[in-house]
Amino acid sequence: MEPDRRQLIARTALHVLATAGARGLTHRAVDTAAGLPAGSTSYYFRTRAALLSACLDDLVAQDHDDLDVMQPLVTAADPERMSSAIADLLVRWLTTGRQRHVARYELFMEALRRPDLAAVLHRGGMTIRTRVADVLAGLGTDDPAARAHWLVAALDGIVYDRLVGANAAAPVDRAELLVVAQRLTAGAMAP
Repeated sequence: MEPDRRQLIARTALHVLATAGARGLTHRAVDTAAGLPAGSTSYYFRTRAALLSACLDDLVAQDHDDLDVMQPLVTAADPERMSSAIADLLVRWLTTGRQRHVARYELFMEALRRPDLAAVLHRGGMTIRTRVADVLAGLGTDDPAARAHWLVAALDGIVYDRLVGANAAAPVDRAELLVVAQRLTAGAMAP
């Protein structure tokens, strides 16, 4: 039961981050949002730093889950399948995963002032880039590590632009995102 409670608290903390911002993230706010008795969050995560770290760990775990779903779709060395998988991922991140990514940006800003969080964020980001590089290597891409860094950065930029950037009000259009994904795939797989 404990791992489930920890995950519930971490996911609820991400929800609080997305809806109330970093300043609104308190143990009490998470208890209330999760419908838990007062003091539950502080029992599992004694400090705010521990709670923020749990949020980052959960974000990375969710990113790995996304890659687990996506990886079988791109291992066939088929650029169209890869583009389609990337477009589907972007649509999911901009719709049902929207809150998660807004919370991620709140954590990015918090990490600017907290080296301990920045280190966790960096490790998580590098792990994801390594996994993407492994996929690109399996597709026969030259210099997969460098291409993975740029592909992940480009995806981050698209999500940022569409959630909180200049195009935040733009509708989520899978056809448009597929064209973008095709261009990113072409760049990632070009000789």
